[in-house]
Order: sequence, then structure tokens, then C-alpha cells
Amino acid sequence: MDSFKELARLRRSIRKFTDEKVAGEDIDTIMSTALMSPSSKGLHSYEFVVVSEKESIEALARSKAQGSDFLTGAPLAVVVCGDPQVSDTWIEDASVAGAMMLSQVEDLGLGGCWIQIRGRRGADGKDAEETVRSVLGIPVGIRVLCIIAVGHKGMPRKPQNEERLRRDKVHRERW
Repeated sequence: MDSFKELARLRRSIRKFTDEKVAGEDIDTIMSTALMSPSSKGLHSYEFVVVSEKESIEALARSKAQGSDFLTGAPLAVVVCGDPQVSDTWIEDASVAGAMMLSQVEDLGLGGCWIQIRGRRGADGKDAEETVRSVLGIPVGIRVLCIIAVGHKGMPRKPQNEERLRRDKVHRERW
């Protein structure tokens, strides 16, 4: 890749993965990138749980009523959390870290997809955060933002088409 813009053009959500495990060095690189993410006042209110156990991944896939089933096919899940006691901008801090992780995943030639957890419910009506918290033993004060599914791409995706960008969403100087 020659530029960040090219990386952004190529990065697409991947919801199907091969059975190949993610190498330990790649996991370390992804997590180092997440830990380098900017945060409000440098407080780093984000926390992460790296999950590779199949049973736990399957339980996490059932945490939401819809939009998380594909996680069962991922060899790796990273649960992105935040601590509201550290910073009131934990959502923003954790979101930036999640976005940086997704870019790093693409740069490594892997695929990834954001699974929203905060504010979602399971098919049983239970809060998705509570389900994730109980599966992984996450302390009560820590909030769960999302899960990033990671693996080797098991589906083709075309790069973003710049001609289809919604340039009307960009306002210059004034609305």
C-alpha cells in the first residue's frame, strides 16, 4: 500500500473468514496499534479483551439479536471496552481505537468487521453488554462498546468506489 488513502479505499467489512488462525505476531501488531490510539487528554480509557477460544467466540456471537452471527466463523474477536471512571469520553476513545484496529487489520492483509454492542439487546431481550461482560468476566464498571471480528478474508470485496462517495456530506466553511 502506498498511502493511507489507498488503505481506506481497500478496507471493507469482512463477515466471512477462512479457518486459518491469526498469527500471534499479527495479534500483537493489532493490539499495539490499538494502544497507540489517541485518547482525550491522553487518559487511554479504552480496554481490550482478545478472544480466540471458539466456545467464547460462539457465546459472544449470540450476544445480539442480529448482526453478530458471522462472528462464529472468525478465529479472533477483540472486545473493545472503556472505563467511564477514567474519562467521560470513553466512547470516543474506544471508537478511535476500534477504527485504528480495523485499519491495521487491513494493512496486515486480514479482514475485520465492527459488531456494535453498546445499546443493543440479545434475542432474549437481555442487554448485549451484560451478556459480553458475563461471558468474559469483564468488571461491572467497564463498558463494552463493540467486538471486532478478525481473520483471514473468506470473501472478496471490491474497494470503495470514489465516484460513489457522498460528497454532499462535506460542507466547507458553512453548512
